[in-house]
Amino acid sequence: MDKIVLCFFTGVPSTRSATIKPVMKNLSRRSFLCTASVSALAAAASPRLFAASMPAQRVFVGSGTAQGILAYDWKNGELTPAGVAAALPNATWITLSPGHAYLYVATEVDSFQGKPTGEVSSFRVEQGALQPLSAQNSASVGTCHVGLDHSGKVLISADYGGGGAASFRITDGQLSPAVSIEHFTGHGPRSDRQQSAHAHFVSFSPDNSFAYINDLGSDCIHIFRLNAATAELSPTGEYRARPGAGPRTLHFHPNGHTAYSVNELDSTVDLLSWSPADGGLSLVTRIELLPKGYQGPTRACDTVISRDGRSVYFANRDNDFLYSFHAAYETGALTPIGRTSCGGKTPRNFTLDPTERWMLVANQDSSLISVFARNPQTGALAAEGKSFAAPTPMCIVFA
Repeated sequence: MDKIVLCFFTGVPSTRSATIKPVMKNLSRRSFLCTASVSALAAAASPRLFAASMPAQRVFVGSGTAQGILAYDWKNGELTPAGVAAALPNATWITLSPGHAYLYVATEVDSFQGKPTGEVSSFRVEQGALQPLSAQNSASVGTCHVGLDHSGKVLISADYGGGGAASFRITDGQLSPAVSIEHFTGHGPRSDRQQSAHAHFVSFSPDNSFAYINDLGSDCIHIFRLNAATAELSPTGEYRARPGAGPRTLHFHPNGHTAYSVNELDSTVDLLSWSPADGGLSLVTRIELLPKGYQGPTRACDTVISRDGRSVYFANRDNDFLYSFHAAYETGALTPIGRTSCGGKTPRNFTLDPTERWMLVANQDSSLISVFARNPQTGALAAEGKSFAAPTPMCIVFA
């Protein structure tokens, strides 16, 4: 009878990858062949085995409750609660710095430090935990969004309730007092939603020379020239949306000259061309998000663009769906893939995980984060997903 030779190896754990080292320093030919066989078997093993050995990744979720910022662990398409990361009331938007060393937060309150404003704050991210660094007054009440410029040195806040915006310099994660403060005064034709200005979203041009503030109440996008060294803003113009459209968010395509402005009130998207000369935006085409014949309540929400620029997704609320598109990289033109469930009520924010194999949706009114598998080749999302409890989730980031 042939003898069976067993080869044993010890593993050295690593946060990046698994390595295998032999116990014996000097290998015989038979031992070497055994080593090679084990390595070959390991290389051929199912990717799920390797995924199971990878560490979990920390996820932060902004919550519209007193719990503030929640922590979760993400692994293999699953979210596991990891407690409260920072107890800020109504942390409606969070964003990470380049390199993920710092987290910035918009707190949608009507008073901070004795003044009628919202709060803008910063935290250091240390081993999955948040350490407070600074907090400043925004321009006015109801701060719902903060946008970070491409250098990571300028933060701008947008106030839905008060229709204001403010810019801040950043030094080692610390926010300066407001440098530039803007108070918008426009309005739109919708008396129920546009009786005054409602600043809602901040974005920056591909070359970081201009800042944009979507004003849902005034049907416009305010355009500012940005001094990235000082955080000063200088008004240069505006883009006018269709009356009653309510521009909510603006996202630039990786091609460097296309942008998508989601209009909340009529559930459309303005596909825009960007001019590097003056920062101007011009309408190329308008995309309807609603199914034909739909007459019920509706509010379009946000945009997700894949890293390669080939897939673009929009979220719509009240009838609650995600709409997937294939994008032509050169032009940003969109071809529909199809509508799918968002997994709950009122998708407030959604994002792809770092592998872009999963889409996570913050369903605000059902207190769920829903997770859908994504086909990275076609961009298509699974029709059904899995949901995880999260009190009033508003924004999701991967640390």
